[in-house]
Amino acid sequence: MMGPKQVAQASLFYRFSVEDHVPKDHLLRRLDRFVDLSDIRRFLAPFYSPTGRPSIDPELMIRMLIVGYCFGIRSERRLCDEVHLNLAYRWFCRLDLTDPVPDHSTFSKNRHGRFRDCDLFRHLFEQVLARCIAEGLVGGDSFGVDASLIPPTPAASRSSPRSGRRRRSHAPPRSISTPSTTRPSAPRRRSSRRRCRRRTPPRGSPRRTATGRSTPTRPTIWSTSSMR
Repeated sequence: MMGPKQVAQASLFYRFSVEDHVPKDHLLRRLDRFVDLSDIRRFLAPFYSPTGRPSIDPELMIRMLIVGYCFGIRSERRLCDEVHLNLAYRWFCRLDLTDPVPDHSTFSKNRHGRFRDCDLFRHLFEQVLARCIAEGLVGGDSFGVDASLIPPTPAASRSSPRSGRRRRSHAPPRSISTPSTTRPSAPRRRSSRRRCRRRTPPRGSPRRTATGRSTPTRPTIWSTSSMR
């Protein structure tokens, strides 16, 4: 028997809990046990005015930034959209189903303004480091640096495993010849205007037409009437 068609009907009352919709093995659940941001409000108190419009909770913005760092969300606009849609992100940020999400411009104003002036991120990093030392994860006595040495010039020829072709090396030549001490001669300059002289052929010489053929000139005939 086919059931009735599903139609979205708005109910007058809802009974909904974000806590029930977040899996028990979710990454944010395991991370939330170690995140302690109770000291942020006391640290940022001197940087807020005692009067004026109430600001957004700084702990909420830090939790949203942690979500972006953990899940590779670099864009602030996309981060606000993801927190608005994802129930697990809302649960981690202490937002209910109907609570509004801060605007993306709020992060820019606080990151480049108040958070940078008070050096909040360094304070949080030192707290996390002290917590790791207390738990025995970090000794705090020595540190190690992982680095790799890269030669200044590539090899003379490289072969790619996919195509099997050799690549041309862009390394400079081993020996560079010294330039000669003689000063090179300056090139001759040619005038942009060419002087065209019209040469008139002498009398009696053949003339050339536009087609290149030469036509003999007609000799002058003197009549006896004109000589008289």
